[in-house]
Amino acid sequence: MLTSLSPPRRRLVTGVVLLTVVVVASVVGVALLGRDPPVRPVDQGRSGPVLLVPGYGGSTSGLEVLANALDAVGRDVRIVVTDGPGTGDLRDRAAELDRAVEATIEETGARSVDIVGYSAGGVILRIYVADLGGGSRVRRAVTLAAPHHGTDLSSLGSSLGTSTCPEACQQLDPDSDLLRRLNSGPEAPEGPVWVALWTEDDETVVPPVSGKLEGALGYSVQSVCPGLAVTHPDVPRTPEVIEMVKSALGDNEPVQPSASMCEAGQAAGSAISP
Repeated sequence: MLTSLSPPRRRLVTGVVLLTVVVVASVVGVALLGRDPPVRPVDQGRSGPVLLVPGYGGSTSGLEVLANALDAVGRDVRIVVTDGPGTGDLRDRAAELDRAVEATIEETGARSVDIVGYSAGGVILRIYVADLGGGSRVRRAVTLAAPHHGTDLSSLGSSLGTSTCPEACQQLDPDSDLLRRLNSGPEAPEGPVWVALWTEDDETVVPPVSGKLEGALGYSVQSVCPGLAVTHPDVPRTPEVIEMVKSALGDNEPVQPSASMCEAGQAAGSAISP
């Protein structure tokens, strides 16, 4: 076809074709560069260190009990201590978690970590996995009494202004932009195996079933141990819940425990009682 054209016209057509190829290649290159890096799930049969993420306000008191129990069965456990009061942007706390994970992996040489997020720490864990590459770093992601779909207390607080309800509080409003975004796609981001536990006695995460996470193995404490009273602050330090966390962090595929888990928890609680 080109041979039938005059030399000047042939050069013109060739130049237009080459320019089109360059433009298309540039557009494709920009699109590829703009994509999130692929998630590479880690080996589920090889556990690493455990990071515990505190909830709103950053208090570590309840998590210290859980940390000691996990340490006693040979796990390398670290509590992620937040900078500041722990009531600021949850995305900043997810960035803190990212730095803690990278530091842990560099220090230990581990290929992955397990993370337990208590209360708002569970939402922070989801942000980290969804937005900051945690899907290729985390083997097991366990949330304890996390307001995945918000809490009515934050909704009430938001109506009273920022002095009563700081940024993290507002982000835990069921209608917040952050939660709407997190819950608009897969609620359990790709990568780790997710386990979500909650207590039916929760008066902080309201309604308590907000702790359920689509795509995760999820169950209430009372569905395993009927009649067990566990308030929100007691979740990470209740022996029966600690046994459930140990099970979730094991090498086998997590499943909802049987009632024998309650007996194991009672025995463990009796062993550490004064």
